[in-house]
Amino acid sequence: MENENGPEKSEQGKEDKDGVTMLDVLQDEQELEEDANAVLGAADDQNCTYDEGYLARQPLYACLTCTQPENPDFKPAGICLACSYKCHERCELVELYTKRSFRCDCPTKKFSSDHKCKLKPGKVEENAKNSYSQNFSGVYCSCSRPYPDPEDPIEDEMIQCVICEDWYHGRHLGLGDTGPPQDTDYGEMICRGCARKYPLLINYKGVKIPESTNPSTTSSDPQSASTQTNHPCKLKPQETVEDDKAVDGKIADDTKKDDSSTADAEKAKDGEEPEESKAEAVAETLFLPEGWRACICRCEKCVKYFKSNKIEFLLDEKDTVHHYESQGKKRAGQFEQGMEALSQMDRVQQVEAISMYNNMKTDLMGYLASFAREGKVVKEEDIRKFFSDMKSAKRPRLDLPPPDSCK
Repeated sequence: MENENGPEKSEQGKEDKDGVTMLDVLQDEQELEEDANAVLGAADDQNCTYDEGYLARQPLYACLTCTQPENPDFKPAGICLACSYKCHERCELVELYTKRSFRCDCPTKKFSSDHKCKLKPGKVEENAKNSYSQNFSGVYCSCSRPYPDPEDPIEDEMIQCVICEDWYHGRHLGLGDTGPPQDTDYGEMICRGCARKYPLLINYKGVKIPESTNPSTTSSDPQSASTQTNHPCKLKPQETVEDDKAVDGKIADDTKKDDSSTADAEKAKDGEEPEESKAEAVAETLFLPEGWRACICRCEKCVKYFKSNKIEFLLDEKDTVHHYESQGKKRAGQFEQGMEALSQMDRVQQVEAISMYNNMKTDLMGYLASFAREGKVVKEEDIRKFFSDMKSAKRPRLDLPPPDSCK
């Protein structure tokens, strides 16, 4: 027998499902905001970072409208977060995520004389120490394609190399059918090209992280770090270690290297590059565990190798993207701020705030629906107009007579 109250209960359930609480709103935004904070780090969105010099890390953007990669006179350039908002808000931008040791190009002569940085007036010389990859023209990977690629039907994750900072499709890393490991199974990736260029790093494949190693407390200074680690030097031939011999209480498996890796390390020690064919044979994409940098040998010869090859940033734990993202996530987001504001309201104020949000949501959906019906593109000024009209509607009209209840 049909329940007479069934439809009513169903409608009520639908209303409850469609309803929204302030807590729902804040929780829905939290995940998106955490992702945004991870990408943006602790970046300043109000001021151009040019005067801060070459920052260790910052989010960067390439403006394809102003630089025009298809132009024969193309000059790659990168801009900071604030300039992407204030100076290139109507341009076609490519998000480059984070790059190290870069200075904002917006106020420099990298851009034409017609372009003026709104946050730093005047024109300054080009940043000589900036380095530019193909990413600044909007393409990535060994396939040199844009991301997302409108002509590529295959869904594939992109992974950033910690050295060259280019992004690679998982299927273009030379991993065969196995593909890349899960995100949780590694901390950083070194592409095949960089492994071939710096063969010493191949010896860190399969490095074991001692339980006593805490990356967050490891010093970024190479000399002081050398006193904190007791890892075999990769620049000199390693003796074969007996199974019962241990270093710091652990079997020194990472000292058992094949002859080709040892030979390449020996050549690196003498400042000689390994033979290209041999480097090609041993080079492979490296997936290294979180905290592997703390296991890098800091002896005098190793530090010299890293500095002479301009990869000494690998000796700095604060250079990692993980550290960069953690700084951004420390910022209080809308969830924390919203919960704090709610906690200071009484019950009546909370209900009124939720009611106002629901009304605003309904009005906004109705406003946007008109654009959808007419097939019009919603522009920034349209959204600004909506909220401007909403604020005007909330203001009391002073030309009206007082209500009857007013005495």
